[in-house]
Amino acid sequence: MNGLLLLDKPSGFTSHDLVARVRRALGTREVGHSGTLDPMASGLMVLLIGEATKLSHYITEGDKAYHVGFKLGITTDTLDTTGQITAEKNVDVGSVQVIDEAKKLVGLFTWDIPLFSAKKVDGRKLYEYARSETEVKIPQKEMRFWDVQVVGESNELIFSVECSKGSFIRTWVNELGKSLGCGAAMSFLRRTKSHAFQLNEALTLEKLESLSNEEKLKALVPIDQSLRGVKSIRVKGQDETLLKNGQISHQLRSQLISMADPSKDEIFQILPQKKGALLALVGLEKEVGFKVKRVFNC
Repeated sequence: MNGLLLLDKPSGFTSHDLVARVRRALGTREVGHSGTLDPMASGLMVLLIGEATKLSHYITEGDKAYHVGFKLGITTDTLDTTGQITAEKNVDVGSVQVIDEAKKLVGLFTWDIPLFSAKKVDGRKLYEYARSETEVKIPQKEMRFWDVQVVGESNELIFSVECSKGSFIRTWVNELGKSLGCGAAMSFLRRTKSHAFQLNEALTLEKLESLSNEEKLKALVPIDQSLRGVKSIRVKGQDETLLKNGQISHQLRSQLISMADPSKDEIFQILPQKKGALLALVGLEKEVGFKVKRVFNC
């Protein structure tokens, strides 16, 4: 059982809760994830099953997209509506102004990481400092946001936002509140995209648990299709034997040279003859050339 499982996490679940349920459903301990979601958030989680856990670094590097809602007029310690209110102001802005300001918050910013987050400082997670009321210097991080669009306007505005790995949507909402002069706290978050995967490809937890063992296997994204957009080569014989020992044959190296674009390609997938399997990942490094990064046993 090796591949990716695309799940629609329900609100109210921690990411740990979801992984525990999936382990029981699939009957395996080898379940990882490519990025957590806060308990209040819902949406796409890409889970890594079996040998696919070795792909974690490459899957987590991908961009993300969200639908986000917020409450104007308040600021909280967690930057969302689950936290304690630290400031309240009258709201004297209309939807047009909110949309205009939101669309200005695109590009690369260096902002504070939320205090209630799992980022570690001196070996402790920031939220541990917050809960123990211990002072800590808040680190900053580069965050990139783009393609801000309105997607809903029922009780509150809902925006779609795309962002780079490790960007905090709560921080984006907080900065929007600052620019409007009234404060804002995130009230709704749903992840719609992670890496190259979309929410409409995901199963609900209830659906997964209702499937037969055979159907669960079919629900996985095969490991050789997990890195969408990464170039691949299929090998056999001596090439396959050498790769299992971390070596690249002269013939395979020649093939890699002929297909590589150094300005774009960082890794290549090496596939065995067996479909649905992955043999190795080969990286292209400056001043080093091609190097076996990971070998897979599937």
